[in-house]
This record gives sequence, structure tokens and C-alpha cells, in this order.
Amino acid sequence: MRLKAHAWAVVVLAALAALVAVPAATTAPTTFPLAESQGFRKAVTVAGIREHQAALQGIATANDGTRSSGTDGYGDSIDYVVGRLEAAGYSPVVQPFEFAFFQELAPAVLEQTSPTPTTYATGTFTYSGSGDVTAAVTPVDVQIPPGAAPNSSTSGCEAADFAGFTPGNVALIQRGTCTFGTKAANAQAAGASAVVIFNEGQPGRTDLIVGTLGAPFTIPVVGLSFADGAAIRNQTLDGPVTLHVKTSTESEIRETFNVVAETPEGDPNRVVVVGAHLDSVLAGPGINDNGSGSGMILEIAEVFAAQDREARNKLRFMWYGAEEFNLLGSAFYVNGLSQAERDKIELMLNFDMVGSPNFVRFVYDGNGSHTPVAGPPGSAAIEQVFLDYFSGVGLLNAPTAFDGRSDYGPFIAVGIPAGGLFTGAEGIKTAQQATDYGGQAGTQYDPCYHQACDTFAGTGGGTSPGLGLTALDQMSDAAAHAVLLWSKRNFDKEPLVTP
Repeated sequence: MRLKAHAWAVVVLAALAALVAVPAATTAPTTFPLAESQGFRKAVTVAGIREHQAALQGIATANDGTRSSGTDGYGDSIDYVVGRLEAAGYSPVVQPFEFAFFQELAPAVLEQTSPTPTTYATGTFTYSGSGDVTAAVTPVDVQIPPGAAPNSSTSGCEAADFAGFTPGNVALIQRGTCTFGTKAANAQAAGASAVVIFNEGQPGRTDLIVGTLGAPFTIPVVGLSFADGAAIRNQTLDGPVTLHVKTSTESEIRETFNVVAETPEGDPNRVVVVGAHLDSVLAGPGINDNGSGSGMILEIAEVFAAQDREARNKLRFMWYGAEEFNLLGSAFYVNGLSQAERDKIELMLNFDMVGSPNFVRFVYDGNGSHTPVAGPPGSAAIEQVFLDYFSGVGLLNAPTAFDGRSDYGPFIAVGIPAGGLFTGAEGIKTAQQATDYGGQAGTQYDPCYHQACDTFAGTGGGTSPGLGLTALDQMSDAAAHAVLLWSKRNFDKEPLVTP
């Protein structure tokens, strides 16, 4: 979950910026006593969710420790979810889509072999190709010393920058102005055997730079600090310089999948989406991120069917692929809907990491009262359901922002109201939060976030014995209550927003 530099975060915040200035609408009242969800909540158990998490752990263990989209581990995860849904009486649909897969198999190497043998600190750009190249280096329109303002260098941004470039050479390019992908594409088109991109040189832009190219490349692309890049360029003024560049990657287009399962009953023009991403990062099995959310909504779907619940509004349970590659599954789904189909979705509930071992009970801040941006109109009503629930059972909670870093992002970007729960990722627990929720201050909410240690055993332990299971228990009760409420809501009489 929650990549640190989601492009969707920018899209979502831009799309929602105008909503902050919209005159406040009145949130429709919520009338749903806790007693009405008691039997449903009781049947949605931690043991049931842990059964799903254990199965996902077994799948990861059998597949090199990962369930990342584009791997066999993710395919087996899809098979598991589909099998459980079919056994519960659903008719799940598997939605395929293609995406740009990338995996680094070994650290990059960057060395000067002549005239002065030197080893440089480097890193592989995301979507770099694989290769082992030793060739002369050619600086491409670099600016030494750098301009006074960031992004003043146009190095490699135009095809004309490569006029006279010797095919087979290594292109030395400076950060600035255009994207890394544009620079690398121009170099590849000019016949470069590899690309070295060094930082631009202004304050704050001097360290080793490594970024993403946005799409798969066939040649190696690695990063370099400004000082090292400038030194190599200056050496070329006195004669040829030869570099050795080596990368080992898998960078290609692969197929992955979403799973969609709907309740057979319910108004198809009043749809409640209940979603979670199913994939892990490549580095680990992802049993909290996001075996917790995906396992929880699978348990909720099974219990809903087992209790023969009748939905007034159609529940659409969704498991998204390639979230860890930039929300690609949810974006593919939302972008594939017509406006008429989008208009049928009343709201989206997102559950991404709900069993963090050092947790806080976070609720998405639908009305923007504590965070920079509110959700689309109607999101405040969704938030209020969770706030009322936690108040009713005597549990503290805290707001978390719609920052575009999970699968609600594509939904709210097109104006669909959203809400949900979150127990924390790489953020650091404060002393006050440790007092309020237990656990350890000064430590990540999930110390194994995006790591190999995000395992079944790890999610059952945490900084205090069983703390992750406490989170899973409390958050699954809140989620079950909300899902049942929205399945029953009469939107004709109680719309999410009243003028």
C-alpha cells in the first residue's frame, strides 16, 4: 500500500482542490443503532480473517516470498479469493489488465575503467533495462556550473541534444526541466548503450538521484550525484573516459487482475463499492499490506452471504491488482466506467492496512476538518458513520488525510464519495498516540511496512503481544457495521448530501 510518490496523489489533490471551496452541504442524518449490526459484527471474526491471511502467507511462501502483481504469487492469490467467493455463492468476475512490471534483480554497478579507475555510488532507475556495458561516455548538453534555479538544465530533453552522438556510447545526462523518461528515451533513440543521469547541482539537488522512467526501457539507466557527474564531464574535456554500467532487471509489460463480486440482490442503480488491494510489494508477502484489508472484506462478503442478508443497495466487493505499482487496478476499473456507471456508485469504502502491529485507529477525514483536503461531497457522511460507531463503542480514533495514496484515489478523482479505515504504515507513533492506543512511541505504525517481515507471524505480534490482532478485531467490527449500514441505507429518503 501507499507508495511514497504516487502520481495519483497529484491527480487526486488537483481534482479535489476545487471541492474545498464548494459551499458546505448538509450531511444527511445517520439512523442505524449499533444493535442492528451486532449479529453481523459478531460473525465477522478475527479467526476468519486470519484464516485468509494464513492462506495468503502460504501462497507467498510457495512463490519466493511475494504476492506482487505480475508474479505467480499474485495469480495464486486471485485463485484463492475467487475460490472462496464461489464457495460462498458469489459469481466473481476476474478483470484482466496490462501494466508495466519492474523488478531489480541485483544492485547496479557504475565504474570508470579509464583513465582513472573509480567506483561510484549509483542506483537503478525504475523501469531500467538490463545490460552490462563498457563504453566511452558522452556528456549531453550538460550545464556546469548549474543554473541558479532548479530545472534550468535542458540536458537530454530534445532530440537535437544528441546531434553527433556516437551510437554505442554511454550518455551522461543532467537532471532538469523534462522527465527522466524523456531524457532516457531520447538517448535510447540516439543509440546510447546506457544512460547515466546525474543530479542538477543546486542546493538540495546534489545527492545521488534515482527515479522512475515511467515505462519499460531496454538499456541500463542509472543515477549519480552531481559531484560525480560533474567530475566525469570535466574529465571528458581532457580526453576519452570509459564507463562500465551494469544493471539486472525485469522490466516488461505483464498482465494482472482485479476481482469483482456483487451481491445478487440490491438496487443496481445504488452501488456501494467495498474495496481493498490484494497485491503485495515484491519485497514481501504483504500480510498486513494488504492481506489485512483484502482478508477482512473477504470475511465480510462470506458472512453477508452465509447470513442470507438482503441488500437494499448492491454491494460490490472489489480486490484490486497492481496497487503497489501506482493504484493501477483501481484506476483501470474507474477509467473503464462510463459516466452513467460512475453515477450509479453511491460511495466507495477503502480498507488498506487495518491490522498494523503498532496501530492507530485512523478514519479518512471526509469533511476535511483536520486535514488539508475534504473528499467529494458525501464523504463527510461516510466519515461520520465511523465516528459515530467508535463513539458508540467507546474507542478513540484519529483523522487521516485523503492524500491519494490508496485505491480510493481514482474514485474521489472523479467525484465519487469515499471513506474508510487505516491503521498506519511508515508514519511514526507519537507519545500521545502510544498513551491512547498502546504500543511504542517513536516507532513506525507498521515496522515491517513494505518489507519481507510483513508476515503472518509479524502481524500477530507487534510492539505489544497481539496488538495487531487488537487492531484487526476493532477495525473489522467498524467495517462490518459500516458495510451493513450502507447495504440498507434508503438513499432516496436519506441521500448522502442534502442541499
